Amino acid sequence: MQFTFVHNNFNVRDLDRSLAFYREALGLSEVRRINADDGSYIIVYLSDGVSPHQLELTWLRDWYHPYNLGDNEFHLAFRVDDYAAAHQKHEQMGCICFENPSMGIYFISDPDGYWLEVIPQR
Repeated sequence: MQFTFVHNNFNVRDLDRSLAFYREALGLSEVRRINADDGSYIIVYLSDGVSPHQLELTWLRDWYHPYNLGDNEFHLAFRVDDYAAAHQKHEQMGCICFENPSMGIYFISDPDGYWLEVIPQR
């Protein structure tokens, strides 16, 4: 029996803002969208165009308050080919939320507070 990763889900409050963030910060693009017939939810799948793994963003019409991320000890990691340029871009965007220079990594935070790890090509 073989299991493979397909996607991770993040629930978001402002879908357009989140789509813009992921496009600008990480170059992810929409590859599929599901709209509920009654308008109660929208699910959007994002891809990096390279790996088969996708990020699923779910917007719920009737959700009006921030999501409780608890201690936010979970994250997604992204490897980047130009770490210095990525760091500069994220610094300009003001989305770096934590840096660990001794490990050579940093984290950015999306509009809903989800953490995304950025690691260099090694």
